[in-house]
Amino acid sequence: MTDSLWRVVERTRTMNDFSRRRLLKTSAVAGAGAVVVPGVAAAATSSASVVTETSVNEAYGARYSPAKLTGRIVRPHDPGYTDARLGWDQLFSHYPLVIVFAQNTQDVVNALTWARQNDVALRIRSGRHSLEGWSNVDSGLVIDISELKSVHLDSAARVATVGAGLNQLEAVTTLAKRNFAVTTGTEGTVGLAGATLGGGFGFLTRWLGMACDSLIGAEVVVAEGDEYAKVIKADLAHNSDLLWALRGAGNGNFGIVTSLTYKVAPLRSVTYVQATWDGIGDLRRVFDAWQRTALHADDRLGTQVEIHRNQTLLFAVLAEGTPAEAKKLLAPILSVGSPQVSVQVGNWGEVYSGFQIPTENEPANWKFYSQFTRKPFPRRAIDVISSFMRDAPTDESNFFTQAFGGAVRRSPRGGTAFPHRDALFYSEPGVGWGTRSDQPGICDPLTPQAQAWIAEFSQAMRPYVDGAYVNVPNVGMQDWETAYWRDNFDRLREIKAKYDPHNVFQYDQSIPPASR
Repeated sequence: MTDSLWRVVERTRTMNDFSRRRLLKTSAVAGAGAVVVPGVAAAATSSASVVTETSVNEAYGARYSPAKLTGRIVRPHDPGYTDARLGWDQLFSHYPLVIVFAQNTQDVVNALTWARQNDVALRIRSGRHSLEGWSNVDSGLVIDISELKSVHLDSAARVATVGAGLNQLEAVTTLAKRNFAVTTGTEGTVGLAGATLGGGFGFLTRWLGMACDSLIGAEVVVAEGDEYAKVIKADLAHNSDLLWALRGAGNGNFGIVTSLTYKVAPLRSVTYVQATWDGIGDLRRVFDAWQRTALHADDRLGTQVEIHRNQTLLFAVLAEGTPAEAKKLLAPILSVGSPQVSVQVGNWGEVYSGFQIPTENEPANWKFYSQFTRKPFPRRAIDVISSFMRDAPTDESNFFTQAFGGAVRRSPRGGTAFPHRDALFYSEPGVGWGTRSDQPGICDPLTPQAQAWIAEFSQAMRPYVDGAYVNVPNVGMQDWETAYWRDNFDRLREIKAKYDPHNVFQYDQSIPPASR
């Protein structure tokens, strides 16, 4: 990703209303090869312009006409179809009727309208990391927003509006060049929108809160009437109930998010620490020291523990901190055994880029099980982890955990649908296996063993964990609705009934509209 693919725009406080940001986004996407709707582009040139949802939809031509697919369109007979249809997790292989790579919001409006007018099943896709393959569909339409790449940063107001096609690496590195940050996960190829709309957490979570906590606005394409689409905005002043729902339950449930507006935080540098213990012989002591220390440390310290069958790893990021501070905070953990320790100080974008693993070096197939913990793990729980990790089917298989607490416990103004703010930490067993191919779908001989291992592992952990994370869905879980959203589910159904009464946006574990 190079700077030429988008522009970072500095603006003054007088241009800080959400409608103006959305309009400037539309013009910037044109710089990346998209089409600007003339009426909207013209409105952006006048500081006195007031844009309503009606005028936006008139400009987009969204109302009451037969739709045609626009954008970069890929069909089964096209040479790039295989690459276009494949996701990150090749355990799933779907064959859509057509894939539309939207170049602007108009393409999304057209695609949604076309799907409704032709009674075609649809899915929304960005980073292709849907862990159960739910962003793809056989014999249907995939609306891919991954090419909606733009960033507009108002440094004075500390507000950034970004196209929903950015992945996390693009967002982190672009904002970091201006010494700003928002919470993201650690995997750069994951879509920023998908991560945020499900909650979103990573190394900056204890300092800045969940990714969705920084979300202050969104542009959303929703269904209208029986067969049309329209563009609406969601912020604290407009459709605030939808903003609440998007903050933790927004993935594919209510509409298609085409841009997101964040409150960003200044961040000049971080200290990054990695510690490695050979094998898992020290695991009990390492894990116990971690949960007694890192979960209650300075909020600027974010930590993750990752356990493989041949090593135990600790990763830590201290925002605006020195190596001496980081080592002092981590001393109770680093004093266990004889870990190999490395320390790096630098710009967050450079550090983040440095720990990325190229997709081609990762296994083809993955299965995860998400869970939260509200009480420290007793020795028995840690022994369960040790036992299963010794028998892990591959070196890439792991048990991962992320410290919560700190800013996670504070909800932003307007609240969020994300409910797990009282968790001490998040964790997940994960299994990766197989070799990447352009012809997935052939059963790997290790698949039965891998799936049996993680099913048994997750079952053995049930006495010590609670709930689940919607971005890492647990297929087959009973009461998944309350596992993901707890007491918020009934309100989410009411909001679904308001914005998608016909249940246009649906998949295996989507939110159904409340009965009216």
